[in-house]
Amino acid sequence: MSKGFYQVPTAYNEPVKSYAPGTTERELTLNSFKEQYNTTVDIPLYIGGEEIRTGNTKDLFPPFDHKHKLGVYHEADKALVEKAVATALEARTKWAAMPWEHRASIFLKAAELLAGPYRAKINAATMIAQAKTLHQAEIDSACEFIDFLRFNVQYMTQIYSEQPASENGIWNRLEHRPLEGFIYAITPFNFTAISGNLPSAPAMMGNVVVWKPAATQIYSARVIVEVFKEAGLPDGVINVVYGNSGMITDTLLASPDFAGIHFTGSTGVFNSMWAQIGQNISKYKTYPRIVGETGGKDFVLAHPSANAKEVAVALTRGSFEYQGQKCSAASRAYVPASMWNQVREYMTADLATIKMGSPEDPTNYVSSVISEGSFDKLAKAIDQAKADADAEVILGGKYDKSVGYFIEPTVILTTNPKYTTMETELFGPVLTIYVYEDAKWTETLKLVDETSIYALTGAIFSGCRYAIVEATEALVNAAGNFYINDKPTGAVVGQQPFGGARASGTNDKAGSILNLLRWVSPRTIKETFIPAKDYKYPFLG
Repeated sequence: MSKGFYQVPTAYNEPVKSYAPGTTERELTLNSFKEQYNTTVDIPLYIGGEEIRTGNTKDLFPPFDHKHKLGVYHEADKALVEKAVATALEARTKWAAMPWEHRASIFLKAAELLAGPYRAKINAATMIAQAKTLHQAEIDSACEFIDFLRFNVQYMTQIYSEQPASENGIWNRLEHRPLEGFIYAITPFNFTAISGNLPSAPAMMGNVVVWKPAATQIYSARVIVEVFKEAGLPDGVINVVYGNSGMITDTLLASPDFAGIHFTGSTGVFNSMWAQIGQNISKYKTYPRIVGETGGKDFVLAHPSANAKEVAVALTRGSFEYQGQKCSAASRAYVPASMWNQVREYMTADLATIKMGSPEDPTNYVSSVISEGSFDKLAKAIDQAKADADAEVILGGKYDKSVGYFIEPTVILTTNPKYTTMETELFGPVLTIYVYEDAKWTETLKLVDETSIYALTGAIFSGCRYAIVEATEALVNAAGNFYINDKPTGAVVGQQPFGGARASGTNDKAGSILNLLRWVSPRTIKETFIPAKDYKYPFLG
């Protein structure tokens, strides 16, 4: 077999297509939307090479039209979850031994499939399942997913290539082994790219995975499975199960072969799983890797020197794109009194032009929220703000779930910087603004830092460099992704590694070399060419 030190293709960010009227990509995606929307699906479990249909099914509906049935998916019982583990462990032997360049080739091919023949299909599926607009689907399920795959391959080769120094007569080597056992990947509804990355990043490093997508993302997850299969991913490397979350988690975390969890979701769920892993710690063959990106209560802070129009646009985009259902979405803002009237006028004018409806209509800027549970939570918060003396709904505030789960982009103005919607994660198109006195800039920095338990993203706007320096230092622990004169959303793989601390997760930065290092266990090898033949050292004289 030929050998070589292989250089992978240089990773680059996939260009975002415009989807302007008359473009080919617009036509292809909308045609795929219609085709998929009018086709009934029957989504199985994927365990090894089997597609398993249990007959225990749940219906699938698009959140913007909850009376339109898309099809069903099949739920696993405990025996099938255990089968997924056994299948993964059986596949591990050959997969872990596969030369790294062949693993790289599989995922590079997956990236090319997404960039080309599967682009319209996965974007349309994401629009249908998760109510994303054309643009939001493109930057997520196509471009970011492609970026994850390309850059992770490059990071993988970088990890393998970094080696220790060797002295005369010895050769020191470092190898990065996959973890001993299986990885449990739990993925959210809001980003198809995350759903592809969380199982594939550990798999790329030679691990095997049991993957549970969110129920509200299963429809588009099936396309990810298709892409990986066509790319040549061997059976059993990534096994996909759906069903009762508690049962699946209990079963997987009870296995002695559980080696790690790759999670994106709520802080509460992550905390409970961490506690469960701690209780089971004596059962495991190895100490599991616990990697999670959780909640956020992300801020925008404007200094009096900032440009009011720029602040207003950042708030509109950062708060309401994809209905505020991004972990990084701006949901609390601090605006100086001297600027507030201008910001309010700009936002009022902008929101008056925003259309809401089905993502099939490309002129709609926002669509529905993901589920009835999310809708009810948001509607309750809006109603409470309308009733409270220290809060006022100044923009939006309407909602309707007769056809889909539609919540208007809503702005709450509060006189209480610790008002509930300044602190509580709502995960929807609701922004709360507190207007502070210009002279209290430094006090407001402290307020921003102390108000939330989360520390995911945050943005400051300022035309004063001294203020930027002061804010960057004062808010050093308030956000894992910190933006200066930009909205707090839209992190790009390879440019802004994403993740936060505090109650926002372990900050292992998905889409960076830091994340991939969590899925390997290093082994140091020292080879001595001429071993000693006498036990005595010179000092013994």
